[in-house]
This record gives sequence, C-alpha cells and structure tokens, in this order.
Amino acid sequence: MNKPIVEHRKRDRMLNPVETAVLVVDAQMSEFNDAKRAEKPEYVSAIETRALPAIKRLIDTTRPMGVEIVYTMIESLTKCGRDRSLDHKLSGIHVPKGSPDADMIPGIEPHDDDIVLPKTSSGVFNSTNINYVLHNLGIKNVIVVGFITDQCVDMAVRDGADLGYSMVCAEDGCATYSAERHQLALKAFGGYCRVQTVDDVIATLEPVV
Repeated sequence: MNKPIVEHRKRDRMLNPVETAVLVVDAQMSEFNDAKRAEKPEYVSAIETRALPAIKRLIDTTRPMGVEIVYTMIESLTKCGRDRSLDHKLSGIHVPKGSPDADMIPGIEPHDDDIVLPKTSSGVFNSTNINYVLHNLGIKNVIVVGFITDQCVDMAVRDGADLGYSMVCAEDGCATYSAERHQLALKAFGGYCRVQTVDDVIATLEPVV
C-alpha cells in the first residue's frame, strides 16, 4: 500500500489571498476610550501612533486582493453578562450587549458584509464559532492583529496553530500595556506563527492575477 504524500509547508511561504483572512482582535472602543487613556496612557499611545495606522494599512491593502477581514470583540450576548466565561466574571470584564464600548475604533471598522464575532473569553477559538466559519470560507492562513498582544492575540495565535491554520502575527498592528510586555509576548508565541511587520506580511501575499 502506498503511503499518503505528506505536504511539508514552510512558515515563510507566499500566501494565497483567497485562502487568507485578517483577524482583527478586540480593536474596540473599550480599549480606546478616555478611561483607558487615563489608566494606561502608554498602551493607548501605542494603539494610536503605531497599531491603528498599521492595521488600517493592512486592511486597506489586503481587502482589494480578496483577503477576508474578520473582526472579533469582547461583547456579552446579554446586557447583564450572565453568559460570560468564568474568567471574565472573576476578572470583572464585561462589555454589555449593544454597548458603545463594543464598537470598533473608527478608521478600521467593519464593512457591511464583514464577519464580526462577539466573544466572552480571551480565546476567540474557544468562545465563538470562528473555526467553523474559517473552514467554510476555505481559509488556511490567518493574519492576526489587535489587542492585547500577550492575552487575546496570544490565545488566537496559539489556538489557531493547534487547529491547523498557518498563523501570522503582524507585530506592529498589535499592542499591550507596555513595550516590554509586547516584545516578551512576541517572543513567547513566536514558535506558533510567523512574526512580521505589516509591510512584510503584505509582501508575502501572492499578486492578484
């Protein structure tokens, strides 16, 4: 009996746009409001000066190529948050259903037909049907940007890799509470993905013919 052919892929290969999704993680107003600015000024500054321009450039460049743009945000399915994960309940994390804090930050908000998935845990693959959706879309490669680098972004990268996706983290499109935490996170989950700048990620997408 002939053995099946095993396909060995490299992380540095070119990406087919129609098999690729950009996953925008929690780039929402709860991370970019006056309260957060007062509490975490370094974090909000990193979002404003570095991450948002990078995310916008990635979305604006890849969308016309046929890359799927998928958004996830922390938002309960109920106003009281009774559906939240135990961790979110214990941590006091709650964005009520319909709250303005669940809105995406202006400039990178979804288009009418984009997929938007509310979640109530750190891991998008744990508390949404994103795996089912990506499979239905024929997605093999997932480019992750968003907040925060060492929590929800980290979880997306690791879980996506374990589920068989080729994961890419666009590092300048992510942010966390300090530059040190950002760099430590990239180093920690770098074994599960390709870590690149947005411009380098764009350069690895196959041209549209």
